[in-house]
Amino acid sequence: MELHDVWFVLIAFLWIGYFFLEGFDFGVGVLTRLLARNRPEKRVLINTIGPVWDGNEVWLVTAGGATFAAFPEWYATLFSGFYLPLLVVLVCLIVRGVAFEYRVKRSGERWQRNWEAAIFWTSLITAFVWGLIFGNIVRGVKIDSELEYVGGIGDLFNPYALLGGLVTLSLFTFHGTVFVGLKTVGEIRERARKMSLRVGLVTAVLSLVFLLWTQADKGNGASLPALVVAVVALVAAVGVAQTGREGWAFVLSGLTVVAAVAMLFLTLFPNVMPSSLHEDWNLTVTNASSSPYTLKIMTWCAGIATPVVLLYQGWTYWVFRKRIGTHHLAEAAH
Repeated sequence: MELHDVWFVLIAFLWIGYFFLEGFDFGVGVLTRLLARNRPEKRVLINTIGPVWDGNEVWLVTAGGATFAAFPEWYATLFSGFYLPLLVVLVCLIVRGVAFEYRVKRSGERWQRNWEAAIFWTSLITAFVWGLIFGNIVRGVKIDSELEYVGGIGDLFNPYALLGGLVTLSLFTFHGTVFVGLKTVGEIRERARKMSLRVGLVTAVLSLVFLLWTQADKGNGASLPALVVAVVALVAAVGVAQTGREGWAFVLSGLTVVAAVAMLFLTLFPNVMPSSLHEDWNLTVTNASSSPYTLKIMTWCAGIATPVVLLYQGWTYWVFRKRIGTHHLAEAAH
């Protein structure tokens, strides 16, 4: 396996990790309005991801940096062609981060309510836009012989990509309901369990249509097993969540995210960004990659730094592993 192939796998791993972790993060943000019935319950939901949301975003920064260094042509075409959607993601992530930090800086109800609304909307919009972006990457966009994007913003809003946006939004929300059930006690936990059934069924239908469409249009022998794993894991996660075994349900919902994103990358390889104009103009791991020397240096750096980051983030989740409820807010205030 060549180094550019290795880095395609590593970048896929970074995106899978990002969507696995930030997926339930976005889902909890959406649930602050769908699940919580009052402001104390919103605080509980936000507190479940309070210690980890910023660490989850490190995966996105690393994925973007790795793409820039390992595949500069891919990075350049992606960020020029998807400039507006990526700008929306960036603005939402900035506002979302500010909302988490500034929500408790003042005690006024209106102040906190507005920041909580910002968390909801930025979580919802970002979850949808990521599906829109990756749907277009897999489907292919207008790339010319100079390996430059020549389409317009309207080309990105096609049925396949819009369905991809609905899939990521619903899947992340379902992932979030399972996470809330795992991290809370009392009435919130029970309500999350009931909502996971409704959201899970919608997610199962949307995901099945999207993944089958992907397999029929772009799939191969390697992507088919990932499709099967994603669908089976999702159905199992919905069923297990109803039994109150949130730990297993979270593992299965996470496996769904992992398998679904892996399937998208498996349909891409050896392309990184297909051209819808001519297959000879596809961006591939070969024509979009950096020099072998650059990739070699990056491999050594990644081999040293990645285990350290994984250990630290795993330790963070272990420290904040306990369940919480509204009564903990009263105890903390006292």
